[in-house]
Amino acid sequence: MEVLWIFRDVESAAQAVQGLIGEGFAERQITSLSSVAYPDGVLVSAGAKGWFRQVTLAGALTGACAGFLLAAGTAWLYPVQTGDKPIIALFPTGIVTFEVTMLCAIIGTMLGMFLEMRLPARKAGLYDPEIAEGAIGISVTFTPPGDAAACGADAEHCIALLSIGEQRQRAEAIMKRAGALRSVTE
Repeated sequence: MEVLWIFRDVESAAQAVQGLIGEGFAERQITSLSSVAYPDGVLVSAGAKGWFRQVTLAGALTGACAGFLLAAGTAWLYPVQTGDKPIIALFPTGIVTFEVTMLCAIIGTMLGMFLEMRLPARKAGLYDPEIAEGAIGISVTFTPPGDAAACGADAEHCIALLSIGEQRQRAEAIMKRAGALRSVTE
């Protein structure tokens, strides 16, 4: 279950996030939505490492291998003996290798971008049109009761040990104290 609360300014949204974390919610349960890109940690620390660089690097390495095999393999399979020159020429092979490397790196970059943005979306997330007009949304995902994996190291003060209804009541109280305008539910 997920609930989105709408705030007018960054200060009240940050106060709400700090209240949620102080109450025992894990940072991975809290997400911020805004029309302005705030640095990581202003509202919620993302903390998760993405796949963007690895996918781009994998695309580039795949392209380098494919480009070399294309250029060198073609020269090897269809040898044209020109004087005393090598069958696999260095510069033409290097140029084709470079071009295919860049092509596959760009494709890998686009694929990594879609993975980072989680496109296509499996399900529509919560949203409010006021977010596009400058409001800030704080979304909280409630975990099933007794989910010890959601607690991490601090299981004693973990909110995930409570029922979803109790988690939501505590979150609503914190959000109202921080100045939430309204909530949007699934």
